Amino acid sequence: MDPVTFATARLLLRPFTPDDADAVYAACQDVDIQYYTPAPTPFRREDAERYVEETAPKGWATDGDYILGAFRTDNGALVGSFCLTKRDRGVYELGYWAAKEQRGHGYSAEAARTLCDWGFTALHAHRIEWWAMVGNVASRALAEKLGFTLEGTLRNRSMVNGQPHDWWVGGLLKP
Repeated sequence: MDPVTFATARLLLRPFTPDDADAVYAACQDVDIQYYTPAPTPFRREDAERYVEETAPKGWATDGDYILGAFRTDNGALVGSFCLTKRDRGVYELGYWAAKEQRGHGYSAEAARTLCDWGFTALHAHRIEWWAMVGNVASRALAEKLGFTLEGTLRNRSMVNGQPHDWWVGGLLKP
């Protein structure tokens, strides 16, 4: 699928370009992004370049991972990365991270809501899932704000820094 672009009241959601590598690198120095997401630790400049030049474009080309950067329209600052990943026929997973200095202003909800709406209409999703490591209360608060229903806790779902961690899972059904 060809990448899409969206404009909201305060954001431009668009595919990442190589020029975004510096902003992605800076945002992903945040310890919470490295702990709560699958971002490499430590997150190097090469990781940012690979993300914007290879990972994101490949996701669109293979119709499996629709990654967009969200940028403020007033100053062009990177808000974060938002994606829908195909999990099954009609089922997608919403994933996101937000730059530390952009949190708490409603930008992530604006971006994620736009992406979910697109998923239900253009991708014909009937369900969008959200997953987060237990303890990532900011991610859970955003998912609940978007209308996701917390459906359970998966015990010892993944290993982080050599330790097993529980994960929350939630779902949002097509309106």
